[in-house]
Amino acid sequence: MGGLEEGQEALRLAVALGIGLLLGAERERRKGEGPRRGAAGIRTFALVALAGGVAMAVGGGVVLAAALAFVALAVVAAYALGDREDPGLTTEVAVVVAFLLGALAWREPQVAAGLAVVVTILLAAREQLHRLVAQALTEQEVHDGLLFAGAALVVLPLVPDERIGPYGVFNPFAIWRLVVLVMAIGGAGYVAVRLLGARVGLPLSGLAAGFVSSSATIAAMGVRARQYPVLRSPAVAAAVLSTVATVVQMVVVVGATDPATLRELWPPMALAGLGAAGYGALFGVRALRDEAAEHHEPGGRAFEPKTALVFAATVTAILFVSAALNDWLGNRGVLITAGVAGFADAHSAAIAVAGLAAGGRIAPDDAVVPILAAFTTNSVTKMVLAAATGGRRFAAEVWPGVIVTAALAWAGLAWG
Repeated sequence: MGGLEEGQEALRLAVALGIGLLLGAERERRKGEGPRRGAAGIRTFALVALAGGVAMAVGGGVVLAAALAFVALAVVAAYALGDREDPGLTTEVAVVVAFLLGALAWREPQVAAGLAVVVTILLAAREQLHRLVAQALTEQEVHDGLLFAGAALVVLPLVPDERIGPYGVFNPFAIWRLVVLVMAIGGAGYVAVRLLGARVGLPLSGLAAGFVSSSATIAAMGVRARQYPVLRSPAVAAAVLSTVATVVQMVVVVGATDPATLRELWPPMALAGLGAAGYGALFGVRALRDEAAEHHEPGGRAFEPKTALVFAATVTAILFVSAALNDWLGNRGVLITAGVAGFADAHSAAIAVAGLAAGGRIAPDDAVVPILAAFTTNSVTKMVLAAATGGRRFAAEVWPGVIVTAALAWAGLAWG
């Protein structure tokens, strides 16, 4: 046992040394030569990171604090005596980070090693990051990025996570999380258009974002189609392809909860998936042939807070109405409960019903209709959002895909 512990301690110190070598190798390339060379290279970084690990091994917090103070003084001296033609602090700060990562390696070697890789990437991508911020990104995009960071990292953690109001459907944290989610999906679509072009970028981003939230994706794409009518074809393709993700997720969550229920649900989900993929592919092909969409330059804002707020308000209103109906009708069985819950989230309703089947409270074949009811009511939510955000023309092209997908699911039930 003693040898095993010693081996683990040696491994942690080896990770600390490796972190220093990794960071130092990158800094050595930028150190330069001659009298004006940088103060820290591969050897300095390796020793500093190893010192952090040894400090934790020898004395814990007290020794670590003393060693960190020495490193900080050395960094200040190196900066004061260094070449002032380059007033940057990157290398000096990297030395302190290397020390702290070396200390972290003593307790969490995997986390420390992962962070070291991220830090090295940031250091190596100096020119690309500077070019991105100074040239590639517009001032509005930078401001929007800061707005999104504030919404996700500052406001969201401060919002209370508790149910208030009638029926307990108003949860400030959940509502603001929806706002952040829609902003993120809209931003992902904006980036995809810039990187891949509208004809390819929007459909791919819609399919990927659908695994996060198909409803939010449809709302985000509806706004983009309303703002830029030339993008309606790829936006519709993205919206409908997001429903493919809904079907795939449904299969995964039901299968993980109760495989017997999935065997009964397989024909409806297979037909629904084929319908969504086929309809989305039609608009995807139309988008690929749309020369006007290809020459579209992304404009507007990367993150649309107004759109996100409208989406969150719409979903909250649907939740309130469904809760009121449930209260009015009473708990008359799994079917009504699942159908009402589906307005907000089809997957949670499906998991609940499949869980009943897994526990033997209902038969697997009796779980199929409630799950399809949740899938259908969730389709209604998507249709409402498509009309509310994208307008009449966008809704007229998205609705048939959503309706066909739901209808094929019920046809699969009859066929199965």
